[in-house]
Amino acid sequence: MNKHTIAPIQSKDREVFMDVLRGFAIFGILIANLTIGGLGWGTNRVESSPFLLPELDKQLNFLYAMFIEGKFYSIFSLLFGWGIALQIQRGLDKGSDALPTIRRRLLFMLLLGFGHILIWPGDIVLFYAMLGFLLLPLRRFSDRALLITGAVLICSPIALYAAKMQWAMVNAPANFLHLIGENVFKQLSGVQSEGDYEAWFKQANWWGILQLNIAGIFHRFGYLFLVSRTPKVLGMFLIGFVLGRSNFYKNIAQHKKTVYWIIGLGLLIGLPANYVLAYYVHNFDGDYYQLKTNGLYQTMAYAFGVAPLALVYVGTFMLGFQTGFGKKIMLVIAPVGKMAFSNYVSHSLVCQFVFLSQGLNYGGKLGTFYLTVFAIALFTLQILISTVWLRYFNYGPLEWVWRSLTYGKAQSFTKAQTILA
Repeated sequence: MNKHTIAPIQSKDREVFMDVLRGFAIFGILIANLTIGGLGWGTNRVESSPFLLPELDKQLNFLYAMFIEGKFYSIFSLLFGWGIALQIQRGLDKGSDALPTIRRRLLFMLLLGFGHILIWPGDIVLFYAMLGFLLLPLRRFSDRALLITGAVLICSPIALYAAKMQWAMVNAPANFLHLIGENVFKQLSGVQSEGDYEAWFKQANWWGILQLNIAGIFHRFGYLFLVSRTPKVLGMFLIGFVLGRSNFYKNIAQHKKTVYWIIGLGLLIGLPANYVLAYYVHNFDGDYYQLKTNGLYQTMAYAFGVAPLALVYVGTFMLGFQTGFGKKIMLVIAPVGKMAFSNYVSHSLVCQFVFLSQGLNYGGKLGTFYLTVFAIALFTLQILISTVWLRYFNYGPLEWVWRSLTYGKAQSFTKAQTILA
């Protein structure tokens, strides 16, 4: 092996790869949110529509539960921890403490996430910012300790679910938050019964949707508690943090064998576990929310399937990006990843307009297949817009706001401003 082959990857290439992976994650999250997460607003599901294909939609739902459910937010979580590690390292390289800047960054991320959750309650930005503050104290752990802790956290929902089955008080916070959400909605909207909700929803204006979303904040965090999302995300944060701090990707040539092992073991463990996950989601999903035994089996399959398969995707992209052809193809989605925050929020804005009755009213009329077609079309449009945008601007619009708030002054927005500076 010659010296050129084992040379460390330059920081710029590493960051571009992270943009690629972030763009890939954004696409997967879009499909998951549309088909599983409620962004398609299927609350007013119609009995028949030319955009409903029952058999195909059913098959796709199974495949998405197997290959998409949970995997892409896991990749995003990994990238979040990786990014924090790089920010700390850059500070050390410059002889400065990056933590004050990172805390400001997290604070404004939290505020921007709060703004987004008022648009769509399925937001993850607010939640990630909150957990980011938990990540910072753990940075002092060794890489080995962080990896072990991360693995334990990812598997801990099994024990937590079993505890919720045994003792109702363990799930009391979720029930309490849902109750608050119901009461807040009743107070804001005046709707007092489920029977009145459908009629209210169909005629509600945008102010009514905001009322629904305000109440949805409590339902969202109740859901996150029920599904034990905190340890799942924090565990991936820690693995990503080790990935960034250890310069694993920067020295990918020396770690190729490890990547192959990750992919191999991930497939060996992840594929059968995700098949089981899809089986239980497909056939017994209601049992999960009622804390029944089938829900425990689903939780076990999730714990052993989602993270390993997410790591398979990451490892495959790492290897693919080292080839000329693979890099050329993957670079197409890098602009979407560089503007990930703006593109993520735009999903909510576009889907509000397309699916709600206040807009085009396609909610509930598109099955999984056509929602996927819509997702591909929207993502393709985002590739084009992001590519053109970044020819003239340094950041996406929300990224610029976030960065300017973090540093307390307006950043150079256009390429022309940067050249003049």
